[in-house]
Order: sequence, then C-alpha cells, then structure tokens
Amino acid sequence: MDYSRSTSNHMDSGGSRFKDFTFFFSSDVDLPLEVKICNLEGSRNPNSYSELVKDPDLRLKGLNQLGRKSDLYVECYVASDHCDSLTLPHRTRYKTFTHSWSWNEKLTLPVKIRNLPLDARLVVTVWDIVGPSKRAPVAGATLPLFSSNCKLRRGRQKLYLWPDKEGDSSAKCSTPAKPEGYDEIDRLEKLQKKQEAGDIPKVDWLDKLAVQAIDKIREKEIQKTNKHHLYIELPKFNFPLVFHETEASLPKGSSFRSTSSGPLGITAAVVDLEMFKDNLVEAKHRRLVRSHRADILDKELKPNADHRDHLNTVLKYPPARALTAEEKDLLWKFRFYLTQNKKALTKFLKGVVWSDPLESSQAAQLLESWAPVDVDDAIELLGPEFQNAAVRAYAVCQLQKACDDDLLLYLLQLVQALKFEQKDVPSSSQDSLAEFLIKRALKNPVLASRFFWYIKVERGDKKYGEVYSSIDAKFRRSIRRLPDGTLRLDALERQGQLVDCILNLARGIRQSKDPLFKKIEKLQNQFHDTKHGLHSLLPVPLPLDANVTVTGVVAEKCSIFKSNLLPIKLVFQTEAGDYPLMFKHGDDLRQDQLVIQIIMLMDNLMRKENLDLKLTPYKVLATGPDQGMIQFVPSQALASILQSSYSSLLAFLQQNNPDATAPLGVSPVVMDNYLRSCAGYCVITYLLGVGDRHLDNLMLTDDGRLFHIDFGYFLGRDPKPFPPPMKLCKEMIEAMGGSSSVQYTKFLTYCFVAFNSLRKSSSLILNLLSLMLDANIPDIAIEPDKAVMKVQEKFCLELTDEEANQHLRAIIQESVSALFPQVIETIHKWAQYWRK
Repeated sequence: MDYSRSTSNHMDSGGSRFKDFTFFFSSDVDLPLEVKICNLEGSRNPNSYSELVKDPDLRLKGLNQLGRKSDLYVECYVASDHCDSLTLPHRTRYKTFTHSWSWNEKLTLPVKIRNLPLDARLVVTVWDIVGPSKRAPVAGATLPLFSSNCKLRRGRQKLYLWPDKEGDSSAKCSTPAKPEGYDEIDRLEKLQKKQEAGDIPKVDWLDKLAVQAIDKIREKEIQKTNKHHLYIELPKFNFPLVFHETEASLPKGSSFRSTSSGPLGITAAVVDLEMFKDNLVEAKHRRLVRSHRADILDKELKPNADHRDHLNTVLKYPPARALTAEEKDLLWKFRFYLTQNKKALTKFLKGVVWSDPLESSQAAQLLESWAPVDVDDAIELLGPEFQNAAVRAYAVCQLQKACDDDLLLYLLQLVQALKFEQKDVPSSSQDSLAEFLIKRALKNPVLASRFFWYIKVERGDKKYGEVYSSIDAKFRRSIRRLPDGTLRLDALERQGQLVDCILNLARGIRQSKDPLFKKIEKLQNQFHDTKHGLHSLLPVPLPLDANVTVTGVVAEKCSIFKSNLLPIKLVFQTEAGDYPLMFKHGDDLRQDQLVIQIIMLMDNLMRKENLDLKLTPYKVLATGPDQGMIQFVPSQALASILQSSYSSLLAFLQQNNPDATAPLGVSPVVMDNYLRSCAGYCVITYLLGVGDRHLDNLMLTDDGRLFHIDFGYFLGRDPKPFPPPMKLCKEMIEAMGGSSSVQYTKFLTYCFVAFNSLRKSSSLILNLLSLMLDANIPDIAIEPDKAVMKVQEKFCLELTDEEANQHLRAIIQESVSALFPQVIETIHKWAQYWRK
C-alpha cells in the first residue's frame, strides 16, 4: 500500500514544478485507488426468539449459532454527488471466522486517483450470509476520500459503522464514517497515526508500551459502548495529495479555426462559459429596434418579396420548432403587418422578450388589435412557455368560442395547463383558466363530471397537489351556489363513493388465494350483499360516461378476467339496458386515457372533413394513479378468432355477415367498415408510435370494425425487437382479398386521405401533446424533451401531400413485407399457449 516511491518517480517525470513544494496534485497520480480491508472490531448480539420465529432463515446467521462467528464479507465502491456509483462494487473473498473478523485483503477499485472528483466518497457495507442467495447488512459507512482542506485521505482509517444499514451513497449521507463527537480512543489513535507518519519522534521501547496500552483501552471501550468499527488502509504517500483538476489545453498544433498549413485544417472545440448569457451588444440592439420610437415607422412597414417568403416559411413552422434571433427580429419588425394573420400571433409571441417590461407591454397592447386566433392556437398559448398574464387571459378569451363537445375533447390538457397558471396575478375583467373551466362545467353536468375526476386524480400529485386541491375547493363552492347545487354535488360525491366501494372489492379479490371460479362466485355474492349497496343504487351518473345514469350492478353478469391483475367485468343496470365495463386496479391508465383521447380527437377532426373511418375510441377514465374504468366493447381478439373454428378473418366476416352477391362473400357495408377502420388505426397508431402490437390487442366486432386496445407503449417504445412501423399483418391483408385486390387499393386510398387530413390539424395535436409533458405519463416522462418531436417527425410536415402519400406507401409496404414481426408473433402465440 506504500505508493511513495512509484508516485515520486511519476511526479518527477511530469516536470520540475514539484521539486520546491511539499505536496502533490491528485490529477498527476496515474494509479488506481486501492483499499486494504483490515479488521472489524465490535460484538454482535444474537437475534431474539421472536425475530427467529418471524424469519427462520435468520437461524443460519453465524451469530445465532453457538461456537462460531458470522461469515462476514465487506463490499465497497466509490460514489459522488453526480453519480451514485462511479465503480462497480468490489468485495472481499469468502472466509470462515472463529475468533475475530480480520481480512487483511487489498481491493483494487477500477478508478484512477487522478479521475476522482472532489466529492468522491468510499461507500462500505459489511454483509452477513443469511441463507441461500440471501444476505443482510450488518453495518455500513461512507467515507469522503478528500478531507475538508481538499487533501486525499491516506494511511490507516477508522470507520464508524452504522448497525443494520447499507452504506449510503447519497449527498446527504445518513451513514458518515466520521460522525461528530470525539472520545478518548479517537484521540489516542490519531496520535498513533501521527507517530506512524513520522510527525512524532519514534522511541522504540516507549512506542511498544504505548501501543499495548492503547490496545487495552480499545478493548475496554468496545465492550463498554458495543460500537462497531472497521479499519481500512488507503494509499500512503510521502507528501500530502491535494485535489486538482486537469486544466483544459489545446492539442499541440491546433487552433481556433481551420488553417491552410496542412492538407487538413484542425479545429479545436473550446467551451464558451458565457454562451448561455445574454449578449450585451445584441440586447442593446434589440432594445433600440423594439423601442416605442420605432412604432410610428413600423406601422407603415410592409415586407418585400424576400421578406414575405421568409415570413410565410416561418409561419408554417410546427409548434415545437424554435425560432432563431433573426426570425424573431423579422416577426417583430413586421408585427403590425402580421396583425391581420391569425396564424402569426403564436410565432410573434414566441419572439417577445417578456423579461423586458417595455417590450412586454408593447406586445400585450398589440393583442387587442390582432385577428382572433383559432382554438388550437389558443391552446398553445396556455403552455409553460407563455407565463405572461395578458397572453394567458387572451387565450382563455379565445377558448370561449369552443363548444362543449370540443371542450370535452381538450379538457384533459386544459386541466394540465392549470399547472402553469401564475399565482397572485392582478385581477382583470377576463377569467383565469380555472374560472373559465369551472363556469363551463357548471353549465354542463357531463363536463362537470370529467372535470371532477381529472382534478381528483391530480390532487394526489406531489408537486402540484396543493394547486389542484384549491381548484377543487373553488369548484365545490361554485356548485353549492347553484339552485340545484346540493343535488349535483351529492351526485359527484356518490360517484366517488361508488368507485371506492368497487376498489375495496377489487383489492379483496386480488388478495384472495381462491381459484378463479371461486373468486367470481365470491364477487357476485358481494354485489348481491346489501351491506355494499351496489345491487340497488340511487340513480347516479356513471363516472366513465356521465351521459349514462346507473341504478345498480347486475351481479350475475359480473365476472373476472383471466389476467395477472384480475380486472373485473362490471355490468351496470341503466334505463337503456345493461352497460358493461372493465375496472382495473394495479395499473396506471393515464397513458391509455391520453392515447384514447387523441384517437377521439383525430376521429372528430376527420369527421369534420366528412371522413368517417368507423373508429371505435372506447371510453377510458383513470380514477386514480393505479386504477380506472374502461368501456367494454363486444368484440373478439384477432388471435382468438384465428385459433377458433374460423380459418381466417375473412371466414369470420363471411359467417357473421354473408352476402353471396358481394365479391368476397361479405356484406359490402361490413367490408367497408373493415377497410376504413383498418386504415384509420394503421395511420393513427403509426403517428403516435404505438408499440406492443400483436393479435391479442387487435379486436374485431361482428360488423367488421377493427380497433386497438392496450396502449402501454407509445411514442416509438416497444418491448419487442425490430417492430414494424405500423401493425398490418398478412392475416389483415388476406381479409381484404390480398394485396392485389380492389379492396386493398381502397384501403390504401383511405390511408392516404386520413394521413393528409390529420397533417392539416397537426398543430392542434402537437399542442395538446405538449401540455401533457408534466402529466406523469410513463412513456412521455422517459424523454419529455423529445416526446412532441417524435410525433412531429411522423407527420412529415416538410412534404407535399403527394410526397406524403409516397412516403406512407413505402411505410405500408415495409410493414407488410417485414418478416421478423411474424416470427415474434409466433413466439408470442406459443408464450400465450404455455401461459394458459
């Protein structure tokens, strides 16, 4: 462990600057960090009888067996503030102990001393073997490798161990190896360490007596305090080792720009520490250009042909694209000219420096004379990028134009936009977003029900829970002021009670160890039981669909799906008949809820252009972070159809909807439903990057409508390797009569029309997705900064309609001809078979 000689040679070779100093720089030590694990001092008490009864494996611990010590081992690694583990854990060899715990083993950690950061710390844990493949922490400690005066610790170290804890690698360490407090043994060991380092003169006969006396004092102290200490040794050097980072230097012969001295110019990249700060010259230029003095001249400005083309290009940018400084200046320069263009407002506002009071006041005044924007642009102004109160009030004012049906489609995102509202803003004549949503909810019970549940789920958010709790309280106060407010609030409360009751039953079913048929029988009996009050209910709006009023649960029709989470099939009794749905507990449905909402929105957008693709966007409502309701649509999975007596999907359609006069023996209406729905879902799932598509989550109704379920993966994520761009398997093509049939050509036409129709509304879709970046959606949370861009790229907005059709045709051909997904589908089929 003595590195003094090798280190000195290394230092001297590095230059003569160390000859006149009595310390070294850590950045010059090109040696690995070595730690010698010496011995453990302290005694351990056996586990109590009650602990042994609770966990029989504890009897295998050495301290619970007479006549032997525990077979312990030590594990250590290096951590820092920016990385929980700079190295992989290294451990001592397995040893059997009889009298004391002593290893005297050197561990070489895979990190060099020159690479150690100033906040590097050694994390140590002593482990005990408890059973086969089972271990338990005996004690742990965390030792900063550099002391408070930036010197690397060296030589023998005494670590105070924290019993029954692993070493804590976090910045706020809970297992410090050098806790506050100082006792006699610590003082003596510090003197002994100084003597070993040569700071105290050595006298052999006196040193031996002193060491013996210190050992006796240590033994008495250990027996008295029952503390554990681990002794280790760090590398020793002749001089102190001071922390120092290697200075960045340019490679020899390099320069800041390409040179003509050789065949290839060499460019060196140098970090500009002020690159994120404002350029003072540019800031002054901007203030001069955008001052009030320029208003009179700018009002008369009109762009020339080049400027007009540039402006048109900028206005076509998708919402997520950032503007350059030149583009922002151009938009400001011609701001009065652009006031007649409603699509230019959001781009103009992105170029405003809102931290400048004069500039922000000019922009706010200009809002009054701008052509009113559409709802999709108003939604963009409610995002986190726009914090100005005047801009957000303007956006809320434009939302007044949205009808209740459209507002219901956007409500999920508008509730998320409440997170970005500023507190303590001066009151104005215009409503805030929260006040606007509450007022609209009071006028429409269906809107109120959805608003109630969206707010209820967000109240559990750790970061924004207080914001939503205050909005919920304001919503309840507003309802109570209505003439029928007490009844309406009671209906919402009974919705919550209904969900809580079902949740309690679902938890009990999951905890039961009975076979499935017993669980179903038990569930039906509980629904019949009057104490739960579910068999007969006071009329209450269904949380999943407030247009439906339920009066009870049809117990004998309820069941449990054969799945790991045991979702419950509920059948509610309504005035119009039975209403089946699925209640899931233990699964976060907020991602499914978002994807279904986007599908509903896309369906609505295409219907406005007279394009009905027979989609089936069933309803989903997350009633909590791990629970929710899903509308049950009578249908069969393509996998079960192909595994049944039907030889193909076409045979299924022929048997359920026969027509001898039709080309494929299927009713023309049903075949058209199939072609339209296939096209719609192929395009939509491609745009959203929906993954994990297999024949078990593709459903088909008796009237030929195909639809997708289970959206646990989207934005390009997929658990299977090499997924196709869209799910379009050969079985689906065969049901159309093959790739050379008239039906397949019709299917392609529907795909092209749907793709270009949705491209026209891409801004609205992207704006809604951008408001969900903080919504705790799993696949968005992985890369929130790239989520919108992933969908934006799929739209291919830089292409013309004809070019987009050719691009989509290539995607479809690639998906149809992909061989690997067929192999994966076969593997999935066999996996499902063996699981059953």
